[in-house]
Amino acid sequence: MGAALLVVDMQNAYFEDPVLEGQRTEVVAACNRLVVLARSLGAPVFTVVTEHARDTSTWTLSMLEDNQGFAFTGTRQAALLDDLDAAGATTVVKIRDSAFHGTDLAQRLRALGAQRLVLCGVSGQDCIARTGADAFANDFAVAYAMDAIGSIDPELGRQTLGKLASQYRQEQLETSAVGDWMRAKP
Repeated sequence: MGAALLVVDMQNAYFEDPVLEGQRTEVVAACNRLVVLARSLGAPVFTVVTEHARDTSTWTLSMLEDNQGFAFTGTRQAALLDDLDAAGATTVVKIRDSAFHGTDLAQRLRALGAQRLVLCGVSGQDCIARTGADAFANDFAVAYAMDAIGSIDPELGRQTLGKLASQYRQEQLETSAVGDWMRAKP
């Protein structure tokens, strides 16, 4: 098939933000439709999660400056949303915005023959954007499932993904068009 679905940071910690909480129902429903679609096409599904250690060893510079961590491994904050359909998905744990930074995601995708990635989850201007940019750097084609992406600043999220899509020749699609993109030859 050559395509894979990456569901990024659909964790309780991120939906503590009131703006994202307001988008939760729609974003989860769209992500779940994509998971069902990927399964029906035999495409691999990855849930990419952010987890940090309490000992500060995985914290970002801003977390260290603020002396405040979050999404600690094993906590309710780090857990996937209960209403997300993640059964059978492969989990990739990250400690920075990009799903590729410090992980073996690129190797896993290549081992599965994936050349095209559909990104969904949160947040458009941060983790989705960084993952999309690094996907390009790792020679993967990307489609952003726009109605399955939440953002703490929705306009900034759309602008950021629009610029990446233009610069890297990536696609911005609604979930209804993702199936055709996943089925297309690379």
